[in-house]
Amino acid sequence: MGIPKFDPPEEEIKKLLSHIAMICLSEEFQSLKLELETIYNQSNVENVRLTAFQDALYAFLAQEEDEQSYQSHVY
Repeated sequence: MGIPKFDPPEEEIKKLLSHIAMICLSEEFQSLKLELETIYNQSNVENVRLTAFQDALYAFLAQEEDEQSYQSHVY
């Protein structure tokens, strides 16, 4: 017996991509990304722009997850 595949519906994928695009276009995201690029440049991190982008996106997604978790416990 194999492992069942889970393919999210196309609409869920589009919704997620749209949400990520909105995050990446936000002023707050761009500001954090630039701040991380500056810090990473000073720290000689490899692939500064890519690493800063990934870390900023992860921070925004983790923050949203924390907020959703907090709201589900409050209500």
